[in-house]
Amino acid sequence: MTTSHATGDLDPRTRRLLEAPIIPTLLRLAAPNVLVMLAQASVGLIETYFVGKLGTDALAGMALVFPIVMLMQMTSSGAMGGGIASSIARALGARRRGDADALVWHAVVIAIGFGLCFTLALLLGGRWLYGVMGGTGAALDAALTYSNWVFAGAVLVWLFNSLSAIIRGTGNMAVPANVTVVGVVFLIPASPLLIFGIGPWGGMGIAGGALALLLYYLLGSLALIAYLRSPRSLLRPTLAAFQMRWPLFRDILRIGLVGTVSTVATNLSIGIATALTGHFGAGALAGYGTASRLEYLLVPLVFGLGAPLVAMVGTCMGAGLRERALRATWAGAALAFGMAEVIGLAAALFPRPWLMLFGHDPVMLETGAHYLRVVGPLYGFFGVGLVLYFASQGAGRLLWPVLGNIARLAVAGTGGWLALQWGGGLTGVFAAQGVALVVYGIVIASAIAGGAWFGRVGWPRTTQGLLRRVAQA
Repeated sequence: MTTSHATGDLDPRTRRLLEAPIIPTLLRLAAPNVLVMLAQASVGLIETYFVGKLGTDALAGMALVFPIVMLMQMTSSGAMGGGIASSIARALGARRRGDADALVWHAVVIAIGFGLCFTLALLLGGRWLYGVMGGTGAALDAALTYSNWVFAGAVLVWLFNSLSAIIRGTGNMAVPANVTVVGVVFLIPASPLLIFGIGPWGGMGIAGGALALLLYYLLGSLALIAYLRSPRSLLRPTLAAFQMRWPLFRDILRIGLVGTVSTVATNLSIGIATALTGHFGAGALAGYGTASRLEYLLVPLVFGLGAPLVAMVGTCMGAGLRERALRATWAGAALAFGMAEVIGLAAALFPRPWLMLFGHDPVMLETGAHYLRVVGPLYGFFGVGLVLYFASQGAGRLLWPVLGNIARLAVAGTGGWLALQWGGGLTGVFAAQGVALVVYGIVIASAIAGGAWFGRVGWPRTTQGLLRRVAQA
């Protein structure tokens, strides 16, 4: 394929995004990124494993806080991080190197601002929020202890994820991957040491898990800053580039803020299900919270594929290569569906091995297994919707992913509430979550296949019509 302009003066990483075969390039870029996302997801799993040793109340407390922690993670890494990576990729694709360098500083300022907002919101409103979500007694106390520690250091989480997004926007997935993997190696001994102590020191309990997490983000941020200051970095965020310009803030925020709406809707869906499940006691709450972590595990896995897709689609759109951007999008959607569906089916068939990693309470195991059997077989639709969200970030067109997520929220929340009102119990609550995932994936895929990125939506009238549009793209 010929490009719209000569590419001989482009950096090899940028030229690869514009010219190399799509699927091999996506897989090659995704491999380290999936590794980094698996490692980052294991951070939460490591914590959950060790906190589970403290008892069901501690596990239930983490279940209350986890959707909010993931909201921060997904907002900083997926929503605003996607806006950062997309802006840098499009600037590099359009040969605006000065803007790309300046965008680094703008991204750091945004990270600090949002991190402080999360700190204030959760330190002041945490007790009310976790109470509304069903937390009481010892479970609520554990939630507050963990939450206050984690969100006191929210700026570190935001800074780490924003710096990673900056580097991924250049097409470099390896550096964030390496930093994260090394960080997980640090966390494996640090987490139990701080939770349980050693020798005469008795440890910090659940607060120790939070402190270990913050140390991981602090050390990781320092490593990423060192890379950006090194000669190996494609970007040059010098002090001369530190000039705040509203158009650059707007370029990040117009994608990041819209993406945040989508992220909030995702986490509200799970938060509402957490609150509805809380009606059935701490054991059920721990079971749902533990089982739903598998869905959260899919987020970083799909993000591992979605991050290079943001870079490829953004660079192609910046260079005017619309057809290539769409072909990359559908290739990513097929890969994401297959990966998420395999995981969901395995969890539905064999739920207990996953759940027993975190505890052996009979009610917890029964509730968690029930959720995975009902919702797991539909995880493929979640994978499709999520990867198309990332592709839409690269294209700078997020309306339909947001509408798809809002539709998911409406179905999950309304359906779950009606299930309780009509006596459907947990089966009805979980079924509503599954149907919501199907709606989420189909709405976004249909809109993009209908031309939503380019100002028109010609809805395919049948499933065959949708598949034909995808094949033609």
